[in-house]
Amino acid sequence: MLADKRWPPEMSTRSAPALYHVVHETKYTYESPVSLSHQHLHLSPRDCLWQTCLAHHLSIDPLPTVQRNRFDSFGNPITELSIEAAHSQLIVRAESTIDVRPHLPLKRNPDSTPCGLIDSPPWESVREKLSYGAMPVLLEANPFLFESPYVRIKHEFSAFARPCFPPKRPLLEAVQALMTRIHSEFEFDPKATTVSTPVLKILEAKRGVCQDFAHLMLACLRSLGLPARYVSGYLLTQPPPGQERLIGADASHAWVSVFCPDTYGGLWVDFDPTNNLLPDTQHITLAWGRDFGDISPLRGVILGGEEHNLDIAVTVTPCG
Repeated sequence: MLADKRWPPEMSTRSAPALYHVVHETKYTYESPVSLSHQHLHLSPRDCLWQTCLAHHLSIDPLPTVQRNRFDSFGNPITELSIEAAHSQLIVRAESTIDVRPHLPLKRNPDSTPCGLIDSPPWESVREKLSYGAMPVLLEANPFLFESPYVRIKHEFSAFARPCFPPKRPLLEAVQALMTRIHSEFEFDPKATTVSTPVLKILEAKRGVCQDFAHLMLACLRSLGLPARYVSGYLLTQPPPGQERLIGADASHAWVSVFCPDTYGGLWVDFDPTNNLLPDTQHITLAWGRDFGDISPLRGVILGGEEHNLDIAVTVTPCG
């Protein structure tokens, strides 16, 4: 992939590499026994140029009858499993150790201090390079231009984003402005939405969670003809001063990544609209796809079970 070829020296920063231990535990408790369960897991952090998964272990209770590992069409490691014995609960515990290295796309002053985003082409020229019939065909970016189950392409989204994209504005500068607008105008509210809330409703209500803000930003960018992908992962959260970090207090997180051609051969640049920042060593990448549906941490089908309760606990612990 273009993004994994190399990162230019100008993109290094003064931040130090970070090493994390992540525990992601999912527990389903069923009202009645489940006789058959087929599950699809995105719980193994992917390797990329700025990140290496040093260790990964899955614990599954009850033990699967069948289990296999493979990569999906986006290059994410996945685990598929089947449980054919009757069970009243399913517990999946993923433990990973991940090394994350600095990768902010920043220009440098003569004294090596960051001085803003690297130069990027005008956003219109990027759109033109990805338009129908453009050559060469950018196969890595094309799948992220179109609608997907959770992301729509509509004039409402392009109209919302347009003030951030005046003529000839550099792509990354415009995307950063869109990220800041979403952060300033939308309220984080975990009770306002569910996973099935349409992205148009998010735009109207101006409330939601990180998944909603990522889907909204994707809809805005794709409605302008710009390729962008959904990224899932973890974010180290800091407790209030004087308080210890709570086990399970961290959560899965979501942000977006935008394709920028013509810069060092082409690269993907991450933006976090929930926190209005460019992800660096505090973000741990789990997987990427067109939207949440492509890379849900755990999804599947069961026979039986009726109603169920779901408990998820994520703990991100710095090592060293």
